[in-house]
Amino acid sequence: MARGTAEEEFDAFYAQAYPRLVRQLYAMTGDLAEAQDVVQEAFIRAWGRRGAFTSDGSQEAWIRTTAWRLAVSRFRRLRRGAQLMQRHHEQRHTEGPSPERVALVEALRTLPKKHRSVVVLHHLCDLSVEQISAETGWPAGSIRVWLVRGRLSLARHFAALPEQEVDHVG
Repeated sequence: MARGTAEEEFDAFYAQAYPRLVRQLYAMTGDLAEAQDVVQEAFIRAWGRRGAFTSDGSQEAWIRTTAWRLAVSRFRRLRRGAQLMQRHHEQRHTEGPSPERVALVEALRTLPKKHRSVVVLHHLCDLSVEQISAETGWPAGSIRVWLVRGRLSLARHFAALPEQEVDHVG
């Protein structure tokens, strides 16, 4: 079934005007991806109005104006969001992880997943064996065994480190 004339004309117009409008909006915004997005959005909005345009160039002007307004609106939202973040969040310098923390994370990575999970939940999150069991669904007896095995593996890991590295961890 053939499409109507208005649809065919709109498709032809899109193929011709899209690249030109993207270049124009790119020049206006300085952001190619943003230009592509807003021109595409403007074409989507124009699709519903395709029968209302005349052949005097108003369609392209309407799409360009709509795309520009979309770009400005997005810019304002981003700027407003940045202002709110600046106002409500202090700019703090965050130190990187300490050598002790790096060593601990490396040691934890050597443990089997379940051992690592229960060691972290018990020792770093301060959860009891019963709380870990309730949270994970694992039997309390298994959790106790995994805690013992995890601690032993960590002790062996740190015992194998050169003395100067152990001083940083301990």
